[in-house]
Amino acid sequence: MENLPPVILASTSPRRSELLSSMEIEFEIVPSHAEEVMEACDFIPDLCEANAKKKAMPIAELHPECLVIAADTIVYLEDELFGKPTHIDEASHMLAKLEGRTHQVSTGVSLIYHNDEINKTFSVITNVTFLPLSKEQIDEYLAGIDPLDKAGGYAIQQDKDKIIKRVSGSVSNVIGLPVERLKEELNHLFIEKIEEQWGAWRLVLNLSAEFMSKLSLAIRPIGD
Repeated sequence: MENLPPVILASTSPRRSELLSSMEIEFEIVPSHAEEVMEACDFIPDLCEANAKKKAMPIAELHPECLVIAADTIVYLEDELFGKPTHIDEASHMLAKLEGRTHQVSTGVSLIYHNDEINKTFSVITNVTFLPLSKEQIDEYLAGIDPLDKAGGYAIQQDKDKIIKRVSGSVSNVIGLPVERLKEELNHLFIEKIEEQWGAWRLVLNLSAEFMSKLSLAIRPIGD
């Protein structure tokens, strides 16, 4: 994408890097060390947005000349949150709770660019329905992936046909960055804004040209 300031991705997630690269955006990675909050609340997407903003703010303070992008993804079923499992048994336990049911994945995104006073957060929700799974099927799936760095203990981009029946909404959102919505927001914040500014300047230039033309007629010497 063109017309963007220098971009920083405040994440070490290789999946978010891949997704942002797929948008043809050049960026630098500056890890955020802000701690994520994982506790139930009335509306989980609000928690995702708060975590994303918490990650972006300290990086944006250090780099006001850059657009900082941060994100936070939470998997949840009703009021239970599923973070990143710390061991394989915990991942297996998570999938056993999710099997045969529809859960939600919410990713909150924070966009901060101090030089242009931009401070925008948004979130996207995707519904994911799991197939009915036996313990043997869960164990077979987990043997083929690394679940320990993935919310919910699964990766939608790896062997999804083994565990997932249906996805309603953005797949990239489940992976960790809703690229469709992010494109819309960046277009609105930067490309459309530049076009609006150019349109305003073009109007000013047209009015100036019209004024100068009338002025030249008004001061034309007598006898011309």
